[in-house]
Amino acid sequence: MDTNEKLDKIIDARMRLKRRFEEKMAQTPSMADDKPRGSGPTNRHGMPQVPVGQTITKKWPVLDLGYQPNIPLDKWQLALDGEVEEPMRLKWPDLMALPQVEDISDFHCVTTWSRLDVPWGGIRFMDLAALVRPKDTATHIMCYGYDGYSTNISLEEALKPDVLLVHTADGEPLPREHGGPLRMITPQLYAWKGAKWIKRIEFLAGNQLGFWEERGYSNTAYPWRNDRYS
Repeated sequence: MDTNEKLDKIIDARMRLKRRFEEKMAQTPSMADDKPRGSGPTNRHGMPQVPVGQTITKKWPVLDLGYQPNIPLDKWQLALDGEVEEPMRLKWPDLMALPQVEDISDFHCVTTWSRLDVPWGGIRFMDLAALVRPKDTATHIMCYGYDGYSTNISLEEALKPDVLLVHTADGEPLPREHGGPLRMITPQLYAWKGAKWIKRIEFLAGNQLGFWEERGYSNTAYPWRNDRYS
C-alpha cells in the first residue's frame, strides 16, 4: 500500500469513527456544560480558559512516580491492541510516517496549575484509532507508560481532535522529564489522563481504573467541574 492509499484509509476510518462517536462527544462536559466553572476568555470549546481552582504558570512543573525511563528511539515501541480489528505494534519510524499535526492547547494539572497556549507537535489519537479500527464493543482505552503508570479514558473523550500523542513541545523534542519521547495530552481533562512515556494503548469493552483512579482520583477528570477526586 503506497502513502496515498494509507492516508485515504486513515481518513475514511477517521470519518467513520467521528460519525460513530460524534453525538457522545458533543454531550461531554468540556463541550456542552451550560454552567462551566472558571475565569478568563473562552477557549475554542466555549469553556472559560482557566478552570475553577487553577492558577496560571509559565513554568512546566515535573510530576512523576519517581522514575523517568530513558527509551532510545530505536528501542521504543507502541502497542495498540484489545478490542480492535487490527492490533499492531508501531516503531518510531512507523509513528513518524503517520499524518503529523501541530496544535496549541492548554495543560491543566490536578495539583492546581495550568500552562496555557502550549505549542505541540504529534499525532492525533483519532488517527491511531483509525489504523486499528475499534470494535463496536470498545468503549474506553487504557494507556500504559514505560514507568508502570496507567490511566483510563472514555473513547468519546479520547477521540476529540485535540487529544494528541506528542513528541514535540514548545518547538523542541519533548523532554524526557515530561514524558519524551512520546506522551498523550488531553486538554479537555486534567493532565494525569495523558500518560507519559506511553508504550501501550489497550481498547476496552468497559471501564477499568488506572493508577490514580484506583487511588481515589476522579474517573472522568473534568477541570471545569472541579472534578478531581471520586
